[in-house]
Amino acid sequence: MLVSLTVGKVDAGVTVLLTEDKRLIEFPSILLPPNISSGSIVDIAVSGNAASEKRSSLAFQSLQDRIFSSFGSASPERPVLRCLNATQTSVVLEWDPIQLATADLISLSLYRNGQKAGNIPRPMQMHSTKISGLAVDTEYTFHLVLRTTAGTYTSERVGVRTHKMTDLSGITITTGVLPASAREVLVQAVERIGARMSETVRIDTTHFVTTEGRGIAWEKAVESNIPVVRPEWVEACERQGRILGVTKFYLDAMRTGPVEQAPAPAPAATAPAPQPHAQKPLPTTPEQATDDKSEGEEGEKEGARAEEESESEEDEGEQKAISGAAEQKMRLEERESQKVALRPSPVGDKSPGAYDEAEGSGPGSGSGSRKPSPSPDGASFQEVEL
Repeated sequence: MLVSLTVGKVDAGVTVLLTEDKRLIEFPSILLPPNISSGSIVDIAVSGNAASEKRSSLAFQSLQDRIFSSFGSASPERPVLRCLNATQTSVVLEWDPIQLATADLISLSLYRNGQKAGNIPRPMQMHSTKISGLAVDTEYTFHLVLRTTAGTYTSERVGVRTHKMTDLSGITITTGVLPASAREVLVQAVERIGARMSETVRIDTTHFVTTEGRGIAWEKAVESNIPVVRPEWVEACERQGRILGVTKFYLDAMRTGPVEQAPAPAPAATAPAPQPHAQKPLPTTPEQATDDKSEGEEGEKEGARAEEESESEEDEGEQKAISGAAEQKMRLEERESQKVALRPSPVGDKSPGAYDEAEGSGPGSGSGSRKPSPSPDGASFQEVEL
């Protein structure tokens, strides 16, 4: 088909062409003849190329097929979860390796009783997990949720019931260094209680039984926080018919047995009696001699000062005692003087040789007092010396 167009504006890159019905068409300038200018009329022949169109369609379809076969033919698979082992308080779960196909992993989460328990770390490398701290004889449900760039996939729900205290079937034992006889007895006891034995330390190993703390298996058990017990623990569980605590049966725990008598303590050495006055070593240098001499003089001065103070204190005490005695004596004399009354007595009542009984000078008293002398007015007075 031939189309006539009028050249409008010509630029270096694009030329504007006008159709007969006044429509604008932008056309590459490089495809027009070189002598074209504004107002020129050009004829353009337009025809379809079916062969090229077919070839292009086939190439595009082939590309789509390759993309689909590489990225769209496979999709991620749902996780497959199962219970590996259950005890009285723990559950061990495992699942098949995660198949992502061409999708990218976002997360792998574990759900317990419909609630999210947490994300699985390193889900491409880890294919099992252990849940501890569960209740005894209780039903639980678990499932996995896989999130990818291609969508979300959920596993089937797995129901697990924890064991009773009398159910010993969940015990999984790995043995370490044991004598041959002790190993045989242990194997028989494990079979009787319905437990299991594992050759290596695994995630479902509940107890590590040994008599010596050495070996690669023992180190792995310690790193995995698996209880390391003696064979007596299995025997005690069998006798009691129930699972027992492991505190008394740890490998490093004290065993019960006869108490060993401690050796008598050695007699203590007699300490030397302290010397009341230690002799001071002689000075070795003139400076030390000078220092010792000055120290001695200061000590003598202090001693003399202390003696003077003690003597002054004794003198003060004696003076106080003397003054107290003198004061007491004066008080007694004053009291005696107050008792002596200079009272007159009638002449007819007493004879010249009579004495006043109140004064304690009666006949026979032997006091040696002077006799009363009559006074001019007829009264007599007693002379008393104070």
